[in-house]
Amino acid sequence: MIDTFNRTGPLMEAASYPAWAQQLIQDCSESKRRVVGHELYQRMRDNKLSAKTMRHYLIGGWPVVEQFALYMAQNLTKTRFARHPGEDMARRWLMRNIRVELNHADYWVHWSRAHGISLEDLQAQQVAPELHALSHWCWHTSSSDSLIVAIAATNYAIEGATGEWSALVCSSGIYAASFPEEDRKRAMKWLKMHAQYDDAHPWEALEIICSLAGMNPSKSLQVELRQAVCKSYDYMYLFLERCMQLEQAVKTPVVRERMALAES
Repeated sequence: MIDTFNRTGPLMEAASYPAWAQQLIQDCSESKRRVVGHELYQRMRDNKLSAKTMRHYLIGGWPVVEQFALYMAQNLTKTRFARHPGEDMARRWLMRNIRVELNHADYWVHWSRAHGISLEDLQAQQVAPELHALSHWCWHTSSSDSLIVAIAATNYAIEGATGEWSALVCSSGIYAASFPEEDRKRAMKWLKMHAQYDDAHPWEALEIICSLAGMNPSKSLQVELRQAVCKSYDYMYLFLERCMQLEQAVKTPVVRERMALAES
């Protein structure tokens, strides 16, 4: 029986992939939904996040952005030429896209500077330790897990969710309009690139995953992939929840003051 996967349908349609991969998408959908529709991104879209929360978000997110090319480089070292068609696909794709990720780090620095955050601030990482959990997980899976699992956790899960929440933030012009016109394009470059350009990347990663796994992967591999993908989403969710705790801490004194004034 031929077990090789060769995509024949459109890249960005779930039906183009094996039944087990479609089930993977479904099984992880709720964990993903909690991230891409999170209140923090709705507030960011509407320019309603406090300066303190934006500061922690951008500083806390920097290690993942800065190291993303390194995650991919670690996965590249797991490949060998002509050993497996899926491995060759992964090898070419990783080589091509590592340089793109290096540019994205520059764009994050521009975004941060638009909020008054310097490169030195990003490097100092003076934020709650919970905000480092996502980068620690990405480094762990890229350095320790198999090629297929690490690509699922990073290029499929992290990039996929990021493309969707970036599109949400960019779905209105409110946030962009908060920057002076002369700084707006540079400040929004990272978001715009992910909202409009990177949407194909997670699907390309899924094609690589399916090419590596074939049409009928073992149940244990399917479980491992599901756990890795959901863990990435869950760490993203915990990151956002910690930022919202900061947001509530900022807002609470204001709310109390207003309530006191209303009662007087």
